[in-house]
Parts: sequence; structure tokens; C-alpha cells
Amino acid sequence: MEKHSTMETKDTAKLKAKAPPPVADINVTPMVDVMLVLLIIFMVITPMLSKGVSVDKVKAKNPEAMQAADKSDAVIVSISRDGKVYLGTTQLPAEDLPPKVKDLLTGRLDKTVFVSADSRASYAKVVDVVDNLRAAGVDQLGLLTDKIEEKAKPATPTGTAPAGQ
Repeated sequence: MEKHSTMETKDTAKLKAKAPPPVADINVTPMVDVMLVLLIIFMVITPMLSKGVSVDKVKAKNPEAMQAADKSDAVIVSISRDGKVYLGTTQLPAEDLPPKVKDLLTGRLDKTVFVSADSRASYAKVVDVVDNLRAAGVDQLGLLTDKIEEKAKPATPTGTAPAGQ
């Protein structure tokens, strides 16, 4: 009987000593979870990072590209539909623009200020802002506009010849 019990303990010892083989696959589920959370965070924060106030800009047929307006240190003055003036994201009266713009432009070679006005803003308010910027010693003014999207021309129906042939 004793022989039977020692044999039984050896078998159980073999079973306990044998560990499962290591898993060679990478578990990507936690990484995907973290990436989705980061994606959601960036989607929420990105609209808040805009440099200035969002306005419905005037549309022009042949606007010139102004890459300098996209720089992080660009000075942008916005005029909203109701006539409020913003320097960056800070609202202030147009009369207070000259000293603040002078402070922003000191020590800069390019003294360009970009004006972004709402298409429904009062023209008198835009002129008032431009006059105050000129009083601040602004060399160059950039008026920011949007491009007019041209509609696609109607195509000729397929299978028919143009008229006159």
C-alpha cells in the first residue's frame, strides 16, 4: 500500500511542477484603450486651441495665402458681428488697441497685424480698428478672408454629341 501512495505523490508532484508555457503574443487591448482615450481628449481640446475668436469671415474670389497668420506668435485682431473687438481672445475696446499692440510688436522685425472681421460687422467699426492699429505703428495689415467655393459646372449628358456637329 505504501508503494501505491508514493507513486501517487510523484505523479501529483510532476503535475504541480509543470508550468504552462509562456505566452509570446502581446496583449494590445490596454494600448488600444489608452489610444482611444487620448484621441477623445485631443478631439475635445483641439477646438479650444484656436488663436482668436471665431468669426464668419468675408468671402473673396482671389484671396492671397498668408502663412504668417497661422504662426503661433501672429497678432490677430478680430471684430465680431456685434462690433466687439478682440485682440487674440481678449475682448477690449478699439481705443485700447494701440498700447497693447505696441507692446506685442516691440522687438519684432515683422510688424504685421492680421484683421479678421465678421462679414456682417459694421464697416465703420472695421475702419475704427484699422485707424487704431495704424496709430500703434503697424507697418503691414493683413485682412483675413475665406475663399469663395466655386460650384461645379454641369456636365454634358453622356452619349450625346455637343451641339453644332
